[in-house]
Amino acid sequence: MDEQSRELQFHIQCAPGQVGKYCILPGDPGRCQAIAQHFDAPVHVQTNREYTTYTGTLLGEKVSVVSTGIGGPSAAIAMEELCNLGCHTFVRVGTCGGIKLEVQSDDVVVATGAVRMEGTSREYAPIEWPAVPDFTVTQALVQAAQNLGKPWHAGVVQCKDSFYGQHSPARMPVSYELEQKWEAWKRLGVLASEMESAALFAVAAARGVRCGSVFHVIWNQEREKAGLDQKESHDTSAAIEVGVEALKLLIQQDQTM
Repeated sequence: MDEQSRELQFHIQCAPGQVGKYCILPGDPGRCQAIAQHFDAPVHVQTNREYTTYTGTLLGEKVSVVSTGIGGPSAAIAMEELCNLGCHTFVRVGTCGGIKLEVQSDDVVVATGAVRMEGTSREYAPIEWPAVPDFTVTQALVQAAQNLGKPWHAGVVQCKDSFYGQHSPARMPVSYELEQKWEAWKRLGVLASEMESAALFAVAAARGVRCGSVFHVIWNQEREKAGLDQKESHDTSAAIEVGVEALKLLIQQDQTM
């Protein structure tokens, strides 16, 4: 059966009518309920594997939140199947580790592009293609951060497939490559590191839908190395609020068109 015509989507286990056209994509299934509480009349739709789905409304428009798990492959699957069900606007709300010294714990980072140091996007686009988010979604995320008074940064993020390749590069057999590239990201002003956006931006471009990303900064290992004030924060509420507010702005814009 053609996947786009399948009634019940294979991995997220959702059917037509169960999700909205606007969707927030966290990685952690445990974050879905906290995000859904910002919706009107949220309902738990389905949980299968790493994919947990809630659907409600914002400004009278049906919206959903669907977790994607960790990394590009599972995130791409979620977006593909949501596109099959008619979703056209996506906001990834995730976590990241800061790279640039100005990026501190509890700050909000909005991605303007993603370094494609991962494998999933290569099955959608040649490496020469830049992984960039939808401009309208990115504008809405920046506007939302400003409206809410959150400390924010906008810029390029790095996407990788190996969490421990970032945090323990010296013990990896390819340490020479990991450490040299990390230095390159620093010199290029890359703001932070995460694992999903490059894949999501590639899938969105291939499917003709809109996607942007906002992150909560957990910590910054470069600030730690530099002996600067450093803490570890797992309170993702600011990034969630920015993502929800951005979705409202996008719905309002679309309703006036």
